Amino acid sequence: MRSPNAAQLVVYPELHLCSLGVDSMPEQEAVDLYAEPLDGPRDRMLGELARELGIWLVPGTVLERAEDGSVHNTAVVYDPDGERVAHYRKIFTWRPYEPFCPGREFVVFDIPGHGRVGLSICYDSWYPEVTRHLAWMGADLVINLVQTPTTGRIQEIPLNQANAIVNQIWVASVNGASPTAHGGTLLVDPEGHFRIPAAGMEDATFVGVVDFDRVGAARSHGTSGDSWPWEHFQEGDSRLELPLYNGYIDPATWRPAVPPRTPAPLRPAAGSAPEGGAGRE
Repeated sequence: MRSPNAAQLVVYPELHLCSLGVDSMPEQEAVDLYAEPLDGPRDRMLGELARELGIWLVPGTVLERAEDGSVHNTAVVYDPDGERVAHYRKIFTWRPYEPFCPGREFVVFDIPGHGRVGLSICYDSWYPEVTRHLAWMGADLVINLVQTPTTGRIQEIPLNQANAIVNQIWVASVNGASPTAHGGTLLVDPEGHFRIPAAGMEDATFVGVVDFDRVGAARSHGTSGDSWPWEHFQEGDSRLELPLYNGYIDPATWRPAVPPRTPAPLRPAAGSAPEGGAGRE
């Protein structure tokens, strides 16, 4: 029987299953070794693991070989029945250093009885359009999978906090541990408070509770009681032109597509280890 205190959502960082290999061998050799179709043997093994443990599993990202031969850095999600319920191809690859083909779709999935979750990967957090679009699609929580081995992690921490604040959502940014990355895993609530503060580079396990009710509360009562970013536009406001995008904001469609629900809290564990799953952060 599964303990009621066990984690319901387990998350590992970007490229967790192959990070050391990618860093320590020629690019093409790493691709040949690790890239496979989404429905390949790795997919079946991960699904079986999620079903055996009875958890929602985000095992980091994998190298996905598409039908046309291109390779994507792809986040995958499995439910407690072992079914792959979502996959997201990283849109903002870390150019020029990351060789994989960029994705072109934003992805959210539902955890029944809890809430809606959006997926982003590492450098995506530097582009506010990604998190904003996921929030607009109804995400209460955005999981940002990371494998940052540089001092750029210092900037990623306030970026993730800002993404939580301006969208009034939860953000979990899960980075790898040393020696492949600089740690700093964190969980931020919809008002910008660190529920799991950014830690060091050591291999560790972090456990926190995501209360999805906080999303609705922040939007109803205001962040710190005085800011309602999703409520700015009012009836009769004209559309706001966005020359950068050759488009505009329509006040009638500004609010998130799916309103916050009244869900149960979710107990997630964010995982990270150098190689082979030896530890979790």
